[in-house]
Amino acid sequence: MSNDAYIQQIEEAAGYVRSRCEAAGKSMPDSAVVLGSGLGDLADRIADALVIPYSDIPHFRQSTAVGHKGNLIVGTLGSHQLIAMQGRFHYYEGYTMREVTLPVRVMARLGVRTLYVSNAAGGMNPNFKVGDLMVITDHINFMPNPLIGPNLDAYGVRFPDMTEVYSKRLREQAHRLATEMGLTLRNGVYVAETGPTYETLAEYRMYRMMGGDAVGMSTVPEVIVARHSGLEVFGISIITNQVADLLEGGHNDGDDVITAAKAATQTLSTLMEQLIAAN
Repeated sequence: MSNDAYIQQIEEAAGYVRSRCEAAGKSMPDSAVVLGSGLGDLADRIADALVIPYSDIPHFRQSTAVGHKGNLIVGTLGSHQLIAMQGRFHYYEGYTMREVTLPVRVMARLGVRTLYVSNAAGGMNPNFKVGDLMVITDHINFMPNPLIGPNLDAYGVRFPDMTEVYSKRLREQAHRLATEMGLTLRNGVYVAETGPTYETLAEYRMYRMMGGDAVGMSTVPEVIVARHSGLEVFGISIITNQVADLLEGGHNDGDDVITAAKAATQTLSTLMEQLIAAN
């Protein structure tokens, strides 16, 4: 697809969302949240919500992953107005990287300046346990880079800097808020790979030797595009399974991931609400 055709898709999708917001009397928020596996229930905290199914938005794809409801929600979380993606698109679903990251381009076009991303991830750090929240400090990417191809000059430079992908300011703020809540947050490096298979034990060992603390199948494409678009980014993972258990004869199960993610949703929801409200 040419850049002109892709930019037209961004404009048409953004125009539709803007028109729905105007019809509902809503101003455009400057913050957005991407809710990952099992975390879509955070949307229940959004007040005065305008719910727009992805199927209504031009050029948006459909979420087929378990736990992803497929809605764009505009409303208020705490005292802060925001856009929330109730489910995301994954490369393993067969979508192109431009399709996966189209919503981020659309939100940037609508005036979003800060992106909060969440996901469910497998813990590789032996100090982590199921249910922990890991603030993403950095990532290692094994997915195709979504910026491959002609650069979208209107959005960002050809070679964007990635030395501080995840905002140090927001990370420090999250830890301060967590301390006030009596909550301990983990820090770690997120490894992104394509899926849809879970990792082999040899791959887990390799990722851990490379410095990875948790692994998943999402987030990084959206984050790269967000940084290319000049957005400030905060990322957090719910640790939904632990490699140490697999080494003792366990196995990965998608239903278990959803269950573990939902169990931690309440804590994550409170933290995210406070972090967004503080900004």
